[in-house]
Amino acid sequence: MKSFEAFSFSHTAAVAELADFKAMLAAKDELSEKDDILPFFRQRRHLSSLIGALSPHVTALDRLAFEYDLFGDFSCDLAVGDSYRLAYALIEFEDARARSVFESGEKYTHEWARRFERGFSQLVDWFWKLEDQSRSNEFRHRFGSTDARFSAILVIGRSHFLPPRERQRLNWRLDRVIINSNKAMCLTFDDLYHELHGRLTHLEALAKQSG
Repeated sequence: MKSFEAFSFSHTAAVAELADFKAMLAAKDELSEKDDILPFFRQRRHLSSLIGALSPHVTALDRLAFEYDLFGDFSCDLAVGDSYRLAYALIEFEDARARSVFESGEKYTHEWARRFERGFSQLVDWFWKLEDQSRSNEFRHRFGSTDARFSAILVIGRSHFLPPRERQRLNWRLDRVIINSNKAMCLTFDDLYHELHGRLTHLEALAKQSG
């Protein structure tokens, strides 16, 4: 897919879809990207769009695309856009298995898993390609401006597979790593659930205040 579709976010639908997400995480210890994760999110568009709210730039969730093509060379599993702020979150899903984030190594107790490094390398390539194309007419046509802002999110693994030390390493990477001045987030699927639950709770509180 090379273009975004206009989208109208529903809080009510997102709440129901988040409950589905919680149930899936409770039902299966490990999740396959191809068989579980990608089909799940494609069928739950409101929950998928809410992932974009984790970006520091995205506020309105009004653009959505699955398997979004990045100028022919790369693609991301999900892209969420804010057409007013010209801000976009690019999301990559990987497997949620015991060795998705860390695996045993010779030098340290655990090394970053090949699956994790492959997923993170995709984020690096996205930002390289975006900068490479940033002054082109096609870039302006896709994103509304050559000054559009981006963030990237890698969702991989399960929290219960991470020992405390490796949990700290992942948290550090989540908080500190920047790619070409762009925010790059690394979350487990359990982290993702809690982040989305927090966003919906916050939106509900705001709605009550305004009402």
